[in-house]
Formats: sequence, C-alpha cells, structure tokens
Amino acid sequence: MAEYELVREIPNLCRNNQMRDIFFDEIETDDPLTYVRNFLKDSQAELSADEKPDGTVTIYAVADGLTQKFIFTKI
Repeated sequence: MAEYELVREIPNLCRNNQMRDIFFDEIETDDPLTYVRNFLKDSQAELSADEKPDGTVTIYAVADGLTQKFIFTKI
C-alpha cells in the first residue's frame, strides 16, 4: 500500500468568512478515490480526480451541496 499525507479542506459557506476547515492525516491506501468514497460513506457523492505527474492526487467531492477537497501527497 502507498502511504500518503492527506490534507482535507472544507470551505466555510458563511458570507464574509473566507476561512476554511483544514485537517491533516497520514494514511495508507492503494486507491485514493475509493478511500474518499468510503470516508464520505455516500454513494451519491460526485467525485472528480486530478493526478499530477509527481504522484499528487487531488479529489473534489460534492455531497449534500458541500464541496470538499482531498489532497493526497505520497510520503
């Protein structure tokens, strides 16, 4: 399994508040997309992935009207 540093960003939807919640974690997974789907426990979530040449994977998840960004960086 590959080891990743995971950064999860959740934007604040309140007006005039540009802060966001940011969480950091170290995880092991072979498939970041499956990890996010299992993490959200929502088969209706819309996921889109962007993989960079350096191995970084960014996944955007839209569930219940809320967009979250998951950034997987190999360790």
